[in-house]
Amino acid sequence: MEGEQVALLVRGLRSGTPSADHRAELALPGVRLSCRAEVELDADGAPVRLTGVVRDVTAQHETEARARHAARRFADLAALVPAGIAIVDSDGHIREANPALCALLDVAPEQLRGLPVAALSAEPVDTGRTALDGPLNPLPTWLRPVPPGSAHRYRVEDVPLLRGDGTTVWCELAVSATTLDDDGWLWLVACTDVGEQRRAAELLRSAGTVDELTRLPNRAATLALLDRLLARPGGERVAVVCGDIDDFQRVNSALGHDAGDELLVAMAGRLQRELPVGCTAGRLAADEFVVVSGDVDEAGGADALAATVGDLLRTTVTVRGRPVQLTASVGIAVPQSDVEVTAADLLRFSEVAMHDAKRSCRGGVALATDRVLAATQALELEGELRAALAADALVLEYQPVIGPDGLVRSAEALVRWPHPERGVIPPGEFLPVAQRGGMLRELDEWVLRTATREAADWPEHGGRPVAVAVNLAGLLPGDPAFRATVNDIVTGAGLPWDRLVLEVVDTSLVALPPHALAAMDRLVQCGVQFAVDDFGTGYSSLARLKELPAQIVKVDRAFVAGVGRDPADFAVARAVVEMAQAMGRSTVAEGVETTEQYHVLRGIGVDAFQGWLFSRALPPWQLRELLAGERVAVPPAPAAS
Repeated sequence: MEGEQVALLVRGLRSGTPSADHRAELALPGVRLSCRAEVELDADGAPVRLTGVVRDVTAQHETEARARHAARRFADLAALVPAGIAIVDSDGHIREANPALCALLDVAPEQLRGLPVAALSAEPVDTGRTALDGPLNPLPTWLRPVPPGSAHRYRVEDVPLLRGDGTTVWCELAVSATTLDDDGWLWLVACTDVGEQRRAAELLRSAGTVDELTRLPNRAATLALLDRLLARPGGERVAVVCGDIDDFQRVNSALGHDAGDELLVAMAGRLQRELPVGCTAGRLAADEFVVVSGDVDEAGGADALAATVGDLLRTTVTVRGRPVQLTASVGIAVPQSDVEVTAADLLRFSEVAMHDAKRSCRGGVALATDRVLAATQALELEGELRAALAADALVLEYQPVIGPDGLVRSAEALVRWPHPERGVIPPGEFLPVAQRGGMLRELDEWVLRTATREAADWPEHGGRPVAVAVNLAGLLPGDPAFRATVNDIVTGAGLPWDRLVLEVVDTSLVALPPHALAAMDRLVQCGVQFAVDDFGTGYSSLARLKELPAQIVKVDRAFVAGVGRDPADFAVARAVVEMAQAMGRSTVAEGVETTEQYHVLRGIGVDAFQGWLFSRALPPWQLRELLAGERVAVPPAPAAS
């Protein structure tokens, strides 16, 4: 040490009692010194001897300075951050809080310092937790010890914190831990106000379940309620009442839409106040309200509940000083004991019943009857059938037509609908639905396309090619596009023309226009055969049959069933066969189920037979097995008596 520096240090020491302990620090350019010394004085008070230690504390001083600056920068940064920040010690007390947290909680900084963090939480605290270094104060459930470092931070959504005025603020918390110089640790907690996001989310949720105008449950919420009620024990006592205000448009037209909205709000309030206990009102759309009863018996029964709702919607409401007389049409539906219904079914049934009531008279009340249920189910089935056609979800089975020699001459394509929920739906149920829905032509095209494609590679039976027969009900010769459609389908399938039989019921052949006969004739020239199905049950006459380019006449099962015991059926069957033979047509008997029927029909000259006596309708793979096998067994001729 230079003498000048020592002199400065000595002068910096405080003079005092001899042998006193003196301390001083000296800042020099680039260095900082710390001295601890005793000064011995003579009798005149002059220093005689200086004994002590001088240390270079430059590095320590710089470290402390950096720490102070870092703390200040952290404090300045925390003051700028919009999120609330709290530093919590390992005992669960708040050491520091930034201005944003104070503002968020509406508490002064000095009130937060030293406060247990559990005092801020609106949730339960854990009173049984302990730290490694001793007992902890009660901690909120969202605060847990973690290893220091950002890698171990965690996030907690939607935590309620208490404000200074006792209200609650919902926050998202980000929590981590940091170490202290003495190996202790602190929690670092960042709080973000998510109250607005929660309110926005709640609005979105309510928008999906609550009618914005009346604040009643909407259609989605009504269906959800019905689902719960139907699923619980006693679900068979649920009832749904749908009410629609008659001629509501006149209110909007005369008084304006705002007045109409006021009226709807008033009606909603009336329903909420005066419905029987256990009933919930909702709004489906426009002026259509719904009432759901969890137990219709408690409401007095279906008729009483429907009348109650009708009376509540049938009233006089004063809107903007003007009395408005209202009536409403009401429909009610309850589950049927033998039919499983969904919430959507029950709501739809009540709406259909309401529309029935509205068609009858103003202010009418209607119960969803079996006819209503059947109509709605048929409409639902129609939609499902359309989807099945579009998805190629139907299938074909084939019933062989057998000659007396046991060879299969043809196989009639019969459409089946394997419904994913109802099982296989027979044609007798869905064909009328297809007819009402205008889908018969589309269905015919599907059957023709599928049957010709599947039959294109059928094996011969006994060395004889097998034709496929397709019954047409919507794609008929009178259709201007009939021949072109058939031509495109058969050509695309690659089926030889002479292996196609088109069956048409005789009622469809009455008074065919010339272009239809010409179309049939052109197809016959290509090799197609036409069969007149159900002959004798319609209006075909002998003269009309003579004009038709048909090669096959099918004797209807109505006559075949009694041919062995009813003289009239026998006479009709014989007349049809003899007439067909006279005109050069062949005959096929449908519905042959007994040996007796076969022998009688064979005796009068029937050429081929179709029915359960020989084979039921077969899936494609079983038909192939039949064609690849031996001749079909036919009943032997009865022994002569």
